[in-house]
Amino acid sequence: MRFFGTVFLLFFVYTVFSQNDDSDFIEKDSLIYIKQQPSKGFYNDYILFIPKETPLNKKIVLIIEPNNTGKTSDSIEVHKKSAIDLATKSSVGNNIATLLKIPLLVPVFPRPAAQPMLYTHALDRDVILEEEATYKRLDLQLIAMIKDAKKLLNNKNIVVDEKVFMSGFSASGTFVNRFSFIHPEMIKALAIGGFNGELMLPLNKINAITLNYPIGISDFEKLFTKPFNLHSYAKLQQFVYMGKLDENDAVQFDDAYSKSEQKIINENIGYNVYPRYLKCQEVYKKQGVNPIFKSYDDVGHWTTSEMNLEIAKFFFKILHSEIIEK
Repeated sequence: MRFFGTVFLLFFVYTVFSQNDDSDFIEKDSLIYIKQQPSKGFYNDYILFIPKETPLNKKIVLIIEPNNTGKTSDSIEVHKKSAIDLATKSSVGNNIATLLKIPLLVPVFPRPAAQPMLYTHALDRDVILEEEATYKRLDLQLIAMIKDAKKLLNNKNIVVDEKVFMSGFSASGTFVNRFSFIHPEMIKALAIGGFNGELMLPLNKINAITLNYPIGISDFEKLFTKPFNLHSYAKLQQFVYMGKLDENDAVQFDDAYSKSEQKIINENIGYNVYPRYLKCQEVYKKQGVNPIFKSYDDVGHWTTSEMNLEIAKFFFKILHSEIIEK
């Protein structure tokens, strides 16, 4: 079925409004599906979830959670369904949006089976080097989506801060971690978990070995035409969490990391997930980057109600802080 225009209705669960509809959507959860708009800088669709009772005419914060289908597929419908599920029920981002009454943006980035090394949902090196419009610079496409969403929300009297919250788990946690290195100025606060214990490091080298993106920042300026801003990155408020039993390890798979990247990580940061996570913490602290690092006993590659509540409290405190950023 082909959909025309900017949005389509999901009749079975949510009230969904068009961009020209003045109906009182705040009484029900709402979902907007926005089609790709290359003229605005995004070549993929995105979703906006607006929980009921989202306040009007009061500055709040838009939260972003990148989509993570968990598998490759050349059918965009597979990724669309997964992204809708993430936006409406199966994500930390949806939980935060619902509890805090703030809108959630989820991009519908594909992850093609025809190009299995292109790990779009983790924003890997292959994606950054990709030239095809659909996959090119997904970080910049996401920024274009955010700008578009802010205008749409503003037209509905939902006023959002210039900076955004970001959340991610597993591959989407890795996406957020890497995005935050490239665009720290975009983010008010972030929370990530389940990222294989492997964080991008604010280092050019480790043990005299060069660390290129996405392990480190040695070729950062070459890739992104700007130097890495450690000062700006260190100011980010971050909640970084892992289950002590999490053994989900994308590091050992070629679609996530090349053989040379695997070797560098395994030999210099850690072969196993949790010790690797501890090593990354050590590096961050030495570089003056001090997220809230949390570890959870008896937790593997999943989140619990306790974890979700703690993440919600983290964002809630920032959302309602009276500190004015200069």
